[in-house]
Amino acid sequence: MTYCVGMVLNKGLVFMSDTRTNAGLDNISTFRKMHSWEAPGERVVTLMTAGNLATTQAVVSLLDERTKAPGEREPSLLAVPSMFQAARLVADTLKEVIAMQAETGQRADAAFNATIILGGQIKGGPPRLFLIYPEGNFIEAGEDTPYFQIGETKYGRPILVRAYDPDLSFEQAIKLLLVSFDSTVKANLSVGAPFDLQLYEADSLRLGYRARLDQDDPYFSNISNGWSAALKQALDSLPDFEL
Repeated sequence: MTYCVGMVLNKGLVFMSDTRTNAGLDNISTFRKMHSWEAPGERVVTLMTAGNLATTQAVVSLLDERTKAPGEREPSLLAVPSMFQAARLVADTLKEVIAMQAETGQRADAAFNATIILGGQIKGGPPRLFLIYPEGNFIEAGEDTPYFQIGETKYGRPILVRAYDPDLSFEQAIKLLLVSFDSTVKANLSVGAPFDLQLYEADSLRLGYRARLDQDDPYFSNISNGWSAALKQALDSLPDFEL
């Protein structure tokens, strides 16, 4: 399983993903699920993947190969004129890979499915964030839906719903996301550290701060322990039920 979140702030975009993939409890591995392309001063594109590992790796490999072959017939993430066109390109590539890998008669909602969060900015347009489905359609984040989750989403969603604010600083957003990831990890063994983090500051047109946080990272440990203690304290402060 997977947990990835892409978030739109007034300050820019925040991406965070776990790295755990498993085929049963006795076959757990670490794979990067976040990938970025950059042409400094012109564009930045970041995507995160959830779903069948063979499908997602093939999508990323195809997109990467096509950025290194200028002049070829296939379009490239480093050449499309807008983030909308970038989303169309990724959606078409995802459909192409699923069609190649699927057995006769299987569809995108079968064993080879995958979903993708795509975000970034291309010069001349604003920062944008998209959620791309295995069928090849996609939606864009906006005021009513300012963040997207893929993978194991239900455990980490309540804190995002309650605490998200578009005016959050990057530092506050990272704290919020780590609480969301900690809640998910504690509830589902198929999601786990290390966590990959990528920031993008609006209109900078270059990749921002990036990091990988391990389970024993001092800051993450402090957030995890502090959140557990704060929840218990909040629960204890509420009135008991009267029988």
